[in-house]
Amino acid sequence: MSDGFFLTALPDVVTPGSRVELTGAEAHHLVAVRRLKAGESVTLTDGRGRGVRGPIRSIARDGGGPTVSVEVVDVLSAPAPAPFVSVIQALPKSDRAELAVDLMTELGVDRIVPWQAARSIGRWRGDRAEKSRAKWAATARAAALQSRRLTVPEVTDLVTTAQVAQLLRAPGLPVVMHETAATPVTQLRPAADVPVTLVIGPEGGIAPDELALFEAAGARTYCLGPTVLRTSTAGAVAVASVRLLAELAR
Repeated sequence: MSDGFFLTALPDVVTPGSRVELTGAEAHHLVAVRRLKAGESVTLTDGRGRGVRGPIRSIARDGGGPTVSVEVVDVLSAPAPAPFVSVIQALPKSDRAELAVDLMTELGVDRIVPWQAARSIGRWRGDRAEKSRAKWAATARAAALQSRRLTVPEVTDLVTTAQVAQLLRAPGLPVVMHETAATPVTQLRPAADVPVTLVIGPEGGIAPDELALFEAAGARTYCLGPTVLRTSTAGAVAVASVRLLAELAR
């Protein structure tokens, strides 16, 4: 059984019996934090659906940090997402944003789009926008490795409400999760080959003019259940629902 997932660049061609080297921060984490030794099995992934599994054959240490050599026993690949799921996530409170990203990643989101909604408590301005996006991306990366995914979700730049409407007009199934919707999410019928875009509002809810704009763009509203979920958990529940419903439809 593999003892850990680590992110690295992989050669274009990898075959059983070849070697892959892990360096930099991931190698440091393996050696200094995980304290893995030669002979223990690990999985390395490029975060884009490719991976290898095998034993550590050597750990070299020099002034530039450790270099870990892993022998390839198994070549791994993740199937294409079916369907591809994007979540347009209204900015949560700063202390709950990482929870939202972590849970969505564990449950299979493919792309996370931060959204500055009218009622968002959190605000990304100036230099903070890129720093916050990078923090979301780092959280997604860590959650992907923890949950042993071969793919790391993309975290895009912050979008405005008008840009959300543009995204909803793209080919696919556009869905707004809203507590007042009459249709339960269980009636959603996602198809494996049709990308799904889910809109998750802020703690204060989606403003009426925002909802009208999204519906005009072709989105339909669905309700996640009889209770109102926090924005930091609603995205995860929505992703899990889509994944389950798509699987049941096969």
